[in-house]
Amino acid sequence: MHVARRLLDRGERVIGIDNLNDYYDPSLKLARLARLEGSAQFHFDRLDIADGKALDGVFARHKPQRVVHLAAQAGVRYSLTNPHAYIHSNIAGFLNMLEACRHRGCDHLLFASTSSVYGANRKLPFSVQDNTDHPVSLYAASKKSNELMAHTYSHLFDLPATGLRFFTVYGPWGRPDMSLALFTRAILEGRPIDVFNHGEMERDFTYVDDIVEGVVRVLDRVPQPNPQADLTQPAPAVTTAPFRVYNIGNNRPVKLMTFIETIERALGRTALKNMLPMQPGDVEATCAEVDDLREAVGFSPSTPLAHGIERYVTWFRDYYKM
Repeated sequence: MHVARRLLDRGERVIGIDNLNDYYDPSLKLARLARLEGSAQFHFDRLDIADGKALDGVFARHKPQRVVHLAAQAGVRYSLTNPHAYIHSNIAGFLNMLEACRHRGCDHLLFASTSSVYGANRKLPFSVQDNTDHPVSLYAASKKSNELMAHTYSHLFDLPATGLRFFTVYGPWGRPDMSLALFTRAILEGRPIDVFNHGEMERDFTYVDDIVEGVVRVLDRVPQPNPQADLTQPAPAVTTAPFRVYNIGNNRPVKLMTFIETIERALGRTALKNMLPMQPGDVEATCAEVDDLREAVGFSPSTPLAHGIERYVTWFRDYYKM
């Protein structure tokens, strides 16, 4: 929604696709959609990207020049109990997107990857030059697969494609299953919050407006082939194909307990804490090395956590009337 709004504001015609499923409350999805449908330049098609015929029909009718692919089955923990949803959306759905872009002449496919692809890596900050062959959740494996699939189509069919590895995105209109929403609601309702790994975790929280700025700038930078790429030392950022991958994160990891304290200050309330062990599929720390992104588009995220949390809490209390 935030990316679509930004593109509309700069005069683009935007075609939106979503299946509006019930992974989380569809009313939030509909409320987001309502913020876009007032524009004459916005058109929405409700469909599942795993339906290849329907998706190709959208491409045939609207002939999009560029595609921002943010659709996916998200969530690390959900992938432990509902693995087939990830194959349906993140593998089959992404293949359909690649096929549509290939056959319908898309100029640039930008797609969301995730910091989760770094998996069991311990070297911080995470760099796009690092190996990512040790995922610790099926969600991470599915997004790593997206990067490999996109590179293959770039190599075989000269499809320009860019993957952005998002680092813990937060902000207004965010998903209700994310920790910020869960913590905010629980604190307001006087319920304890679940603090995993006994609080010994760090995350590179990235405010949604910074994500949008990065997405739009990268969308406008169509990757070119690099015949001089040294494939004796291959890495995700080293390729002869018109393909690139970038981290997009704040490059300022925050301890989980500091994150909770920031929410408490914004709410003016203290959280009750239920200290728990590490969850399967989770990692202790994330941190984005963003030099490649900064060099490519002259931008890297910088919104301070306290500012982002304040904006989120203001939106949350207004939207949920709490």
